[in-house]
Amino acid sequence: MLPQEIIRRKRDGKPLTADEISTFVAGMTSGKVTEGQVAALAMAVFFKGMSREEAVALTTAMRDSGETLDWSDLPGPVTDKHSTGGVGDNVSLMLAPIVAACGAYVPMISGRGLGHTGGTLDKMDAIPGYVSQPDNALFRKAVRTTGCAIIGQTAALAPADKRFYAIRDVTATVESVPLITASILSKKLAAGLESLVLDVKVGNGAFMQRGRDATELATSLVEVANGAGTRTSALITGMNEPLASAAGNAVEVSNAVDFLSGRRRDRRLTEVTLALAAEMLIATGIAGSNKEALSRATEVLDSGRAAEAFGRMVAILGGPKDFMERPLTYLPKAPVELAVTCDRKGFVTGIATRDIGVAVVALGGGRSAPEDLIDHAVGITGLLPVGAEAVRGEPLAIIHARSKADAEKAATVIKAAYTLGPSRPATQKAVVRRISPAA
Repeated sequence: MLPQEIIRRKRDGKPLTADEISTFVAGMTSGKVTEGQVAALAMAVFFKGMSREEAVALTTAMRDSGETLDWSDLPGPVTDKHSTGGVGDNVSLMLAPIVAACGAYVPMISGRGLGHTGGTLDKMDAIPGYVSQPDNALFRKAVRTTGCAIIGQTAALAPADKRFYAIRDVTATVESVPLITASILSKKLAAGLESLVLDVKVGNGAFMQRGRDATELATSLVEVANGAGTRTSALITGMNEPLASAAGNAVEVSNAVDFLSGRRRDRRLTEVTLALAAEMLIATGIAGSNKEALSRATEVLDSGRAAEAFGRMVAILGGPKDFMERPLTYLPKAPVELAVTCDRKGFVTGIATRDIGVAVVALGGGRSAPEDLIDHAVGITGLLPVGAEAVRGEPLAIIHARSKADAEKAATVIKAAYTLGPSRPATQKAVVRRISPAA
């Protein structure tokens, strides 16, 4: 079966068989299929699309292109969550230990940040000693012992996706729903999950800024994942403002520790975290209803059991044993702090969220290219949410920077990102919509 004939069929709008797709993916993994042929198929799919059956076949072929994990020796259900990315989205740091404390196992394989969105793995790397890419033995030990482990993807998982994405990235074919779907799911499903919950962001700080686009992607992800044999649902959540009041790496870890310990919990962050936890507990069968699931998640959070699970995870993966008790002792701190003060009073009616994320990248807290180094100490804290009352002379946010010049540049961006009005806007729900397998 020649690669060019497979490309020709898709170019002409004909559906590909599962055998044709698996043959092409095998050639892509082995190198027998050339870069030009991969690019040609990507462009053909970009213009002609894929049916659900084709997307399932592509996802499973890429899933099976490398190592797949098996957790059948664990005494409880195995589940995970994936987010399409946003600003101030540190949900994973609280969600994994909450669900683990309820009795599930969460082998959370996360990614690094690129563009204006932060990466969970970069946040975990802000913790001194934490091994974010452990060997398989330590990964398994952490999951079995603590119930959760937040680590990075190894090269052994879904290697076909790594090559496919690199070619799509330089051929203007990233924005294809079936290809995005297969890319996300092939990595997640290779982790051996029994269930998966997706957090698809929508708004001015998300990759999907329009509701219909977010719904299309969420529906595709849910239908393809279920078609591949993994019970999956999705929540569409709002990203028209930062989810947490902090954006950066160490500052978001500190925010997560405050959340788990009960010292401070941002409203929208709480709403999204508990909603996702409830989805995961229902999917695993630990809870039979949304009400029961929310009750169980809230109980382990308020009792401190989730905080204990996070602390054990950090310790077993090489971080400080007393991290939860003394996080500020260990987290890196930027030398310059600058308050971005408000020049008039009013209510926050809007935030250009993507600009906040770009400001963090400009400070050194994110990447413009995959090989860029991260400054884990820099970031922004105290971000006023939409609906908050702004007082003249009081901070809209606080910049944590490496230099005064960097801080002043970021302050200009942050001030311009905020829109103030004379009256408080209506409160918007953080969870916009649920996509179930039957939707």
